[in-house]
Amino acid sequence: MDSKGKKIGILIVLCTLLVVMAAVVVVNYKRFMGGDSKAANEKGAMSASGQMIEPDGRVHGVDLSAFLKDSSFFDAETPNNSSQTTYDEVDENGEPVRNLTLLASSAERDIRVKIIDEKGEPVSGQEFMVEVADTGVYADEDQDGVILISDIKPGDYKVSLGELPGFHVPADPVTVNVKSIVSYSVIDDISYFVYSESEVDVAKEDTQQDGIDSEDEDDSQYTALLDMEDERDNAVSLGIDVSKWNGEIDWEIVKAEGVDFAIIRCGYRGSSSGRLIEDPYFYKNLTGAKKAGIKVGVYFFTQATDLLEAVEEASMAVKLIGDTKLDYPIFIDTEGAGGNGRADQLDPATRTAVVNAFCQTVQNAQLEAGVYASRNWYLNNLNMDELNPMKIWLAEYRQTPEYEGAYDMWQYTSSGSVAGIEGRVDLNISYLGIE
Repeated sequence: MDSKGKKIGILIVLCTLLVVMAAVVVVNYKRFMGGDSKAANEKGAMSASGQMIEPDGRVHGVDLSAFLKDSSFFDAETPNNSSQTTYDEVDENGEPVRNLTLLASSAERDIRVKIIDEKGEPVSGQEFMVEVADTGVYADEDQDGVILISDIKPGDYKVSLGELPGFHVPADPVTVNVKSIVSYSVIDDISYFVYSESEVDVAKEDTQQDGIDSEDEDDSQYTALLDMEDERDNAVSLGIDVSKWNGEIDWEIVKAEGVDFAIIRCGYRGSSSGRLIEDPYFYKNLTGAKKAGIKVGVYFFTQATDLLEAVEEASMAVKLIGDTKLDYPIFIDTEGAGGNGRADQLDPATRTAVVNAFCQTVQNAQLEAGVYASRNWYLNNLNMDELNPMKIWLAEYRQTPEYEGAYDMWQYTSSGSVAGIEGRVDLNISYLGIE
């Protein structure tokens, strides 16, 4: 056979093979796609792994929603309330440029400045400079984001924040009105000047004296909740006062023990720095007591040295309470701080003015106010005839108080014992007649 004949023969063979292969494909296609539809519909097909395949291609018996249970199937989402902050701009070193807000207010012949970030938190660790027009430039020397400027004449002032690398500062100054006298009203932005204990040296700041002068206690004091008849016209209620020093409290057990009310410390002014500091157990105690059905009031341990600081302390107490309904007053605790407190050496006239300013501010907020002190403190460190009308809470640790003045509550021991509270606890009697 010549070469031409060989080529024709090979071509014929190739064509034949192609026809056979096409036929095989067609037959199998019909088989899988409907050539044996009756059998497929009734029994389905088998996959290579032995699984039954339905006519629509699904694997028989498989949970088609199983992917919803796979935590890794979807991309992780960032919650809307995420604490992470994104920055639109970075500096030449790739560090984020933060946006700052300048706050300024005045209580009396002063300017209070606070520098906050995108989260509304004070910016610490930076020595910011603020300029008060026609007055001067002031530095945040302790780098806590707060600058207090005193001895400012009354009037309107423009305050601006100096430029600082890594920050966008407000382009326009803010205007603040400096008042000539103290206004006994709650300072709206006082929360910006309140610190947590994690921000201060607690050993130096929280030096509230434990107990009272020895002359105001003797061995006859009760150390348990009393079971006594009312000696006055009003019904007697039994209660406690607590702070962080009492630790974790089981308020349901406390209620079952017969406690009617609790006066809870909301905060204190630092004995050394004078900063306003929140008691870390305040909200836990407040909510726990109310949930257990115990009536509540609050107290603030003062180290105020003038009227303005007294207004600040009252403002802090009112703001911390918020919308919570109190049954008992807001008390100013004016006892000593171990002898080294910034207010320990106040003369009676100044201390009395501080107490009046605190209580007047509370009363102007439509809340009831009171003062706590020992018998000796009332007699020697306050001018009782100059006190504004307020509730009097007496501390005197004996079976019968020797204090001859009028009082509305009596703290009769600091060595009490109540189930649900570890260690000693202050015990009180209220004659306020609060049902």
